[in-house]
Amino acid sequence: MSITVMGFDYGTHSIGVAIGQDLTCSAQPLPAIRAERGTPDWNAVDRTVKEWKPNRFVVGLPLNMDGTNQKITLLAADFAEELQKRYSIPCDMHDERLTTTAAREYLFANGGYKALKKDKIDSISAVLITESYLESLGQ
Repeated sequence: MSITVMGFDYGTHSIGVAIGQDLTCSAQPLPAIRAERGTPDWNAVDRTVKEWKPNRFVVGLPLNMDGTNQKITLLAADFAEELQKRYSIPCDMHDERLTTTAAREYLFANGGYKALKKDKIDSISAVLITESYLESLGQ
């Protein structure tokens, strides 16, 4: 049975979103969701979850390069916990180190400076988190 995973790149102003599946370990970006001081627009999350019907969530785990927590690490963990509680869908966290850098490089290579918009960076980061997570399931 195929698994559909909705991935999130949590941020206090914008949350990148992607949808992926385990058959090809690929994901596609969805529109980013706005957040107000760390609180997501839960109505937008509700609509996205209802439309795509994921079997599992993954939230990027923001860590420093040495593996230690950042200020946002606990906020991302709280977001993951709330997702699982609200939707009764399993939620994992997955290391997201360097995804923002990779997302910027990808967008720049495919559209130059004009493509480097915050919401696009966040959603491409969510794609990278989701695809990395899906690849880790097959190991």
